[in-house]
Amino acid sequence: MNRKGVWIVVLAVTVLAAGGGGLLLGMGVSNGNNYEAPIAGNQLSSSEGEGWNKVHDAFQVISESYVEDVNEEDLYEGAIRGMLHELDDPYSVYMDRETAAEFTQSLGNEFEGIGAEVNMVNGSVTIVSPIQGSPAEEAGLMPDDRILEVDGNSTEGLSLNEALMQIRGEKGTTVVLTIGRPSATDPFQVEIERDAIPVETVHANTYEHEDQTIGVIDITSFSVDTAQEFEEGLHYLENEGIDGLVIDVRQNPGGYLNSVQDIGSLLLPKGETIVQIEEPTGDISQTVSTLEDQKDYPIVGLINGGSASASEILAAALHEAGGYELVGETTFGKGTVQQSYDFGDGSEMNLSMFRWLTSAGKNIHEDGVDPTIEISQPDYFYSTALSIDESLVLNDNNDQVKSAQEILQGLGFEPGRTDGYFDEQTENAVTAFQQMHDDLDVTGEVDDSTAQALHTSIVEKIRDPENDRQLNRALEVILEQQ
Repeated sequence: MNRKGVWIVVLAVTVLAAGGGGLLLGMGVSNGNNYEAPIAGNQLSSSEGEGWNKVHDAFQVISESYVEDVNEEDLYEGAIRGMLHELDDPYSVYMDRETAAEFTQSLGNEFEGIGAEVNMVNGSVTIVSPIQGSPAEEAGLMPDDRILEVDGNSTEGLSLNEALMQIRGEKGTTVVLTIGRPSATDPFQVEIERDAIPVETVHANTYEHEDQTIGVIDITSFSVDTAQEFEEGLHYLENEGIDGLVIDVRQNPGGYLNSVQDIGSLLLPKGETIVQIEEPTGDISQTVSTLEDQKDYPIVGLINGGSASASEILAAALHEAGGYELVGETTFGKGTVQQSYDFGDGSEMNLSMFRWLTSAGKNIHEDGVDPTIEISQPDYFYSTALSIDESLVLNDNNDQVKSAQEILQGLGFEPGRTDGYFDEQTENAVTAFQQMHDDLDVTGEVDDSTAQALHTSIVEKIRDPENDRQLNRALEVILEQQ
């Protein structure tokens, strides 16, 4: 009995919370081989035989004797899910026909949804990384946010796929997520309008910094065309005569293994190891760079907690194989490799079978890749999104007031405190903000309109490169190496 096999290094079943198209494994590449199921053509041991007999007996008794009608296909799928559940591994999962079809569709150039990659962490559906420019980012979702409810329905006890079936939807529809954030005392709700999320994965720009031209390539994920897009962007920047290069994989949840391998061969000296794959037997295979001429300009990598899987491979390779600095924060920490099995009826199973190791042979699973130069963003980069049920007024004391105070402070309107108590100085700060916006009523209270204006203003400030401490430190490192 043969099964089609696909190697997947995943942050998954890490998936993109996408609507009509939205599963995306962290990293995948076909190995071109067929997988032969272990029990096919082999004689079972006595203990295995007894186990299969028990499973068969249970199936027969349930299907013939249960008090209600039974769908036998559901029993088969339940048995598979049960076996995978016993592994206690969130990355070994079963995908039914619908989920597998959505995964395949997500590998295209666009999908619909909220645009956030999520994973099951300690039994909770958790944001790994919102995609830049997505509705999830616009709504203020952040890495490590836990999705507690979807449209009022608890996610407790749901599998990742079951939760995602509730999050997904068509462009233009809305979903209300109840979020638990580590920095917030109480859960809060976020309403998000789903949209089409283009998979445009590479953005190349130049910055003039102290009379030096520095190129910055932002990689948002590693998709089918990412390596080609990266090569085109790199050639453009080199033709511009760059004096250094910053490679930004912050908030990059991963992608195809062959994409990051190809990019490694565009940056790292010939013969240097890009990534290693360790099999259960301990055998290790390596992918090495084929670049003929080493780059004659300094390179710096940008990383944070939203950098996962393929991003971590590239980051580690830049430092360990290229000797380049890494600026930012410790990455997510996803280092196992799954193999995907097509059951022939449209359903699939992903099973953890390998580990990927860094260029130097390190296992970063659950630890991540540490920056060589650690620097965090300003506090307002991490402020909680405002979700206003009732206007925030004088003498209120809650997390929403705290968030509003943090945003006001980040915008330069000094609230005097950020502990969540709405005092007169906070009221004065709100009034000053409202006076700067002609479309807002000047009341000193934070109503829906003011909350939205605060959010829009802080997002604009966050997106301004001048306020990006990590990027600016990376630019400084380039200059220091001239």
